[in-house]
Amino acid sequence: MATAAQMRRVALALPQTEERSHFGQPDFRVRGKIFGGLSRDEKRGNLKLPSELQAMLVDSNPEAFEPAAGAWGRQGWTYVHLARLRVAELGRLVEEVWTLVAPKKLLRPPRR
Repeated sequence: MATAAQMRRVALALPQTEERSHFGQPDFRVRGKIFGGLSRDEKRGNLKLPSELQAMLVDSNPEAFEPAAGAWGRQGWTYVHLARLRVAELGRLVEEVWTLVAPKKLLRPPRR
């Protein structure tokens, strides 16, 4: 099962990602844009998912995924109960969310 340390390792391995704090909680940003984070106790992560992906994940595994409350949840922010998710799945999700937030320049392979 996944841990906060594993989520942090995956996120920070992505290009130009840094860890900061938002409302006193760790978050992960690429060029200043937040794409995920951790709860204060680090038992739960959060990711900004497209609404279709959020709905699919919540429907398929409601013990691991839960929309954030109110407008945040309607905007795609999703809680990830880390202990209920495999590390590989968490890694794929973190990478996918990063690609949605990162500037397109970072997604292109370097020119030779």
